[in-house]
Amino acid sequence: MASTSAPTNRPSLMTVIRRVSMSLLIAVVIPTVAFYGFFVVAGVWTAIVAALAWSYGAIAWRAVTGRRTSGLLILAAILLTGRTALSVLADSTWLYFLQPIISDGAVAALFLLSLASARPMVARLAGDFYPMDHELAMRPRIRRLFWHLTALWAVLGIAKASMTLWLLQSQSLETFLLVKSISMLAINVFAGFATVGLAALVARREGLMGSTRPVPAEVRA
Repeated sequence: MASTSAPTNRPSLMTVIRRVSMSLLIAVVIPTVAFYGFFVVAGVWTAIVAALAWSYGAIAWRAVTGRRTSGLLILAAILLTGRTALSVLADSTWLYFLQPIISDGAVAALFLLSLASARPMVARLAGDFYPMDHELAMRPRIRRLFWHLTALWAVLGIAKASMTLWLLQSQSLETFLLVKSISMLAINVFAGFATVGLAALVARREGLMGSTRPVPAEVRA
């Protein structure tokens, strides 16, 4: 029996950019800025608590308001929780700054391993930014896009881990935090918009941007 549900417009490029921007802002930019601001004003332990409190506050706010929580925000909160717990147990702020190196490496490895599966990691996160269903996800161009973007983020994770390790070993804590905050933020934002650019190119070729096509209820905002 044919579906009688009304078609829903696919989001425009600006809508996708806005979703990516908000996800990066909430999960990456604000915690980074909050950490450095609290570090300068009140010290490192206060900064650690502030960054973690923001992540869980953002998750709670989205749950209370009935909004979908992005996979990026959940992943960031999990990583921050692990970093904070281990640092408190060891009573070591140095361990807190070492853990992003380990976590970036672990996430990069996870992305690399997912390339061997039917759903690379980017394919699992794509629904946060664009309505996805099985038919769309299985298109050859879309599958190649997910594979290439997953490989890109894996390489970036390895590069970030290597750079952070060098900074931690060679710079003072104040210099390390300043350079790391600016450089990692710039890399993440650049990578985010590079991802959108590549995805938009494929979406235009597939006729998806602004087209009319039914969207599954579970992926609607």
